[in-house]
Amino acid sequence: MGIGCLLPPFSCQAERCPEEKTIMTERSAAVFIQAWWRGMLVRRTLLHAALRAWIIQCWWRQMLEKLLAKRRRMVLEFYVQQEWAAVRLQSWVRMWRVRQRYCRLLNAVRIIQVYWRWHSCHSRVFIEGHYELKENQLNIQLEVSLGSQACKVQQCIPLPLKE
Repeated sequence: MGIGCLLPPFSCQAERCPEEKTIMTERSAAVFIQAWWRGMLVRRTLLHAALRAWIIQCWWRQMLEKLLAKRRRMVLEFYVQQEWAAVRLQSWVRMWRVRQRYCRLLNAVRIIQVYWRWHSCHSRVFIEGHYELKENQLNIQLEVSLGSQACKVQQCIPLPLKE
């Protein structure tokens, strides 16, 4: 606002046109000043109201932005929670499948081991023996096992001794 707008308009008009002389009475001058002052008060009130409205609008936009950020954060947290749950379920399913496969392989290994042990036990010959040497004779005890069959041999052999 310029200085000319703060002054009553009649002074501005008098400066513009000095050759026109308008004579105002005191009453009309007072009414003119009062109208100018009321206009100033109204403009000031409207300016204050506009500033207050602008402050409220800024505050409201700020609150909406905070609310929007809070909603975004909640949606993001919900998404992260769902993703975490999905990953957890996937890991459990993978673990279950690996465990199933491991148990099947372990069972197959046990079956193969049982058959192998039975075969190796029935196809091998085990020989156990004890001997005892007394003066001029040798006592031998042998046990030969071939699968499910066993054979025991006990014999005394005289030893030739030179005297």
